Amino acid sequence: MEYQKHETAIIDQGAQIGSGSKIWHWSHICEGAKIGSKVTIGQNVYIGNKVVIGDKCKIQNNVSIYDNICLEEGVFCGPSVVFTNVYNPRAFIGRKSEYKDTLIKKGVTLGANSTIICGITIGDFAFVGAGAVVNKNVPPYALMVGVAAKQIGWMSRYGEKLDLPLKGNAETTCKHTNQIYQLKGGEIILK
Repeated sequence: MEYQKHETAIIDQGAQIGSGSKIWHWSHICEGAKIGSKVTIGQNVYIGNKVVIGDKCKIQNNVSIYDNICLEEGVFCGPSVVFTNVYNPRAFIGRKSEYKDTLIKKGVTLGANSTIICGITIGDFAFVGAGAVVNKNVPPYALMVGVAAKQIGWMSRYGEKLDLPLKGNAETTCKHTNQIYQLKGGEIILK
């Protein structure tokens, strides 16, 4: 075994887990899950069958990642992040055939207790604040907060708010990395 697993964790036969990953107390990884290398999975985490988790993700305690959810490389899920996979669930109606795909792109941060409604894409390096409810696609580098979440700014790859307006054309430099971020036509472009 090239990954670490706490004795209380349940890993179903067939689950794929990359080298250097760590799985902590009382977590359950289903047989069809595909987990990359150097992933940290906290306590009481559930990962479904049709889930893909990229390299170097960190999933904090009490997160359930259901079928049809993909986390690309370097995604951070804060404690108790909530994912859904059916838009209109009812206890008495089976809707497994209606699962919607949700894609969380490279480097995204999902703050503690945020809720991600199924069927959306959150763009590269976006930052979702704690407690936000995201119910629509999020552009790369966007800073999203509130219920329902709205964009209030832009974030750097380093995880700092950028001094840029929401719209228009502007440019700023990350004080930590000296990376230049250019806002052009509602999109962030790295120079």
